[in-house]
Amino acid sequence: MREHADCTPVWFMRQAGRYMSEYQELRRRYSLLEICRTPELATEVTFQPIRRFDLDAAIIFADILLPLEGLGVPFDFKKGEGPVIQKPIRTVRQIDQLRLFEPEEELAFVLQALRMVRAELAAPIALIGFAGGPFTLASYMIEGGSSRDYRLTKTLMYEHETAWHGLLEKLAAVTSRFLLAQAAAGADALQLFDSWAGALSPDDYRRYVLPHSQRILRDLHSRNLPLIHFGTGTAGILELLKEAGGTVIGVDWRIDLGEAWRRLGSDVAVQGNLDPAALLGPRDRLLEKVDYVLDQVQGRPGHVFNLGHGILPPTPIANVEAVIEHVHRRTAEGRAAASGVVGERGRG
Repeated sequence: MREHADCTPVWFMRQAGRYMSEYQELRRRYSLLEICRTPELATEVTFQPIRRFDLDAAIIFADILLPLEGLGVPFDFKKGEGPVIQKPIRTVRQIDQLRLFEPEEELAFVLQALRMVRAELAAPIALIGFAGGPFTLASYMIEGGSSRDYRLTKTLMYEHETAWHGLLEKLAAVTSRFLLAQAAAGADALQLFDSWAGALSPDDYRRYVLPHSQRILRDLHSRNLPLIHFGTGTAGILELLKEAGGTVIGVDWRIDLGEAWRRLGSDVAVQGNLDPAALLGPRDRLLEKVDYVLDQVQGRPGHVFNLGHGILPPTPIANVEAVIEHVHRRTAEGRAAASGVVGERGRG
């Protein structure tokens, strides 16, 4: 990472999904879990944005909750509600009963989809694998779904600290194995989505989560792959995210990218950080906001352009195309001018 490239690479979280008509057509015939659990369908959805846009990476189509069933925590997706955990984890006894498993058995469908995408994906497009971070997975398991205040999660965390660490140790072990298996199946980079870690104070993150994320990311370093560590609302814990690990730190839109990079230091790359809602606005204002992100980078190597979270369902296709083209063109022209070389754009 942090090598000079002809232009800034671009990919988007949730770049395959509900804003695309191709995906909507599939979803009329299959549930989300059916797509995730059928390698041929997951492969097709992974390729949909790659066929339509000039993206620099594909991310395997899956869901961060898929490992929960192997742990013994069944779930489903309900229309209008999102994920629903059938039997939320609320007691020490339930935590003790969670079982570890081998991803090659319980999550073989994800690994097969990765192998299928890798076989078809043209160079130099990278393939990204991913998994949910320990706090985020624990929150879903305990709350029973999404939450605004993580009341039940934090109550268990504070009242039963030993059991909490036991839960996160199990999640870290499963997540580490799963990501290592994804690397073996052909992933070129891995992202740890601890999306809700920003709900914690710095002291709570340090005490209750950091050691477990650190274990996951430390286990992955032997693969010598880019490791992206991402969360939302993390402006207050950026330095702790770096301490936990990752060669790339994902930054959301709640902090200027330049300020985030200054705090993180020049020894890591950064990913981000356009507000996904900007893609819903008028084109001129959207590109102004893209330019603001690029201006924060000041031409330094090691920036991956992305959103601060996933693409929103109403996003116009034309706006996605405009952002990709603008980032590639502006950064390619800037680097060509700086080097005195004019040529075709290459991928970062």
